[in-house]
Amino acid sequence: QVQLVESGGGLVQAGGSLRLSCAASESVVSLNAANWYRQAPGKQREFIAGITTDQSTVYAESVKGRFTVSRDNAKNMAYLQMIGLKPEDTAVYYCNAHITPDRLTFPQWYWGQGTQVTVSS
Repeated sequence: QVQLVESGGGLVQAGGSLRLSCAASESVVSLNAANWYRQAPGKQREFIAGITTDQSTVYAESVKGRFTVSRDNAKNMAYLQMIGLKPEDTAVYYCNAHITPDRLTFPQWYWGQGTQVTVSS
């Protein structure tokens, strides 16, 4: 069974930085693409960044220039580097990855459990 685990969240002061990681189970064949979402209290989950199979990236306007998404093919991991954090970035951050579980299964999208990011003013 595929597992996707985010880590790297925490409490940081405004202007600080964090790097979130998204790790797929060791048994998977590949992590092909990944999106990052976040959900603040009382708000809908929103897309913030994505990276495709050819390493193309896209960002929400709210994080453009401050967040960088990347992917490590060899480790089947995705990352979200965040700098210049603001209190309004406070949310639970989720990884959504396109994964090939094994050589007999078509790739599918999976969600992680989320990691809390809190930015104090």
